[in-house]
Order: sequence, then C-alpha cells, then structure tokens
Amino acid sequence: MKDLQEVFTRLQKTKKKQREINAAYKEALSKTLEHKNIVEELKKLKEQKNKIEQSVKTDFKTELDELDGLKADAETDQELLSDIALNTLVKGETVKVTDEDNNDYEPVFNVKFKKTY
Repeated sequence: MKDLQEVFTRLQKTKKKQREINAAYKEALSKTLEHKNIVEELKKLKEQKNKIEQSVKTDFKTELDELDGLKADAETDQELLSDIALNTLVKGETVKVTDEDNNDYEPVFNVKFKKTY
C-alpha cells in the first residue's frame, strides 16, 4: 500500500499543475477579441435572464418560500441520516436502507483533509 504522505504530495503536485494549465488557458482566451465580444454579449443576456427570473419569482413567492423550508428540512434529515448511519456502523451493525421501489442503498463514507493552522 502506498504511503499516505506520498499520495498526498502527488495529489498536491497534480492540482498545482492543473491550476497552471487552467491559468494559461484563461490568459490565452482573454487575449482573443472574439471571445471578449461573446463574453460581453453573454453578460447582457444573463442580465435579461435575471430580470425575467425576478419577475416570475414574485409570482411564485409562496411556493419558493415553501421550497426554502423543504430544502432546510432535507439538509437536516440528511445530516441526521448520516449521524444514524455512522453510529449504527460503529456499533458493528449492518447499515442499509430501502426506497419505495425496494432498491437497497448502502452508505458511502468520504474522508477529506482540511488544512490546519
């Protein structure tokens, strides 16, 4: 098995190279006149789109408020689901849920590293 630090260092180098290539690509695009013109036109279209969306949002205020509440409920339930699944796994029990179509689901755990200060 690979050393944790070795893989982490390789990943950092890969991400740095990706950033360098992306920066060079964006710089090349910014020097293209046609691209600049299209970007300006796109900004104008986005402004029009936002105006239309705002007018429709006023018509759907009640539904959108309900949607915000549903989103908050879903986030809370997702966090609760994760906590229960982790606690069940720690107890050594099998973790599985089934949807209304009898499809089984098993948890997928993810490890992320956060920079320490």
